[in-house]
Amino acid sequence: MENEAELLATLAQQENALQFTTFSSETALALGLKVIELARQRQKNVTVQISVNGKQLFQHAMQGCTADQADWIRRKSNVVLRFGRSSYAVGCDYRQRGVAFDQQKHLPPEDYAAFGGAFPILLRGTGMIGTAAVSGLRQAEDHALLVEALEAVLR
Repeated sequence: MENEAELLATLAQQENALQFTTFSSETALALGLKVIELARQRQKNVTVQISVNGKQLFQHAMQGCTADQADWIRRKSNVVLRFGRSSYAVGCDYRQRGVAFDQQKHLPPEDYAAFGGAFPILLRGTGMIGTAAVSGLRQAEDHALLVEALEAVLR
């Protein structure tokens, strides 16, 4: 089993490093297309959505994706919007504390899913302005795919 404390430190480091100085519709397009490109290289099918200030800027479901993936994106994105951290980090934090995230009465599981795949869109010096989310793979893979795309677009 992964060491949750080490994983949390890595996730916090990613959130600190993966921040934009500007973000536009063109940035959202580049990020979404990079996610799709990386998924194709791995012969995986994912759904991706990017939203800023409640406005959806990019969404695509690759061939073979299901409607459930869009709902997972909504639920994982709600976690990011609520906590300001990646959905993977929130889930890891709850596990490390020995608390079942899906048992929190104020966070109904039909609206919140603390599984990997949603990441805050952060503007350096400003904070969170939106979310980027992927669904279709195991949670660690969803997260890693999104992080790799973010790193590529931020270069």
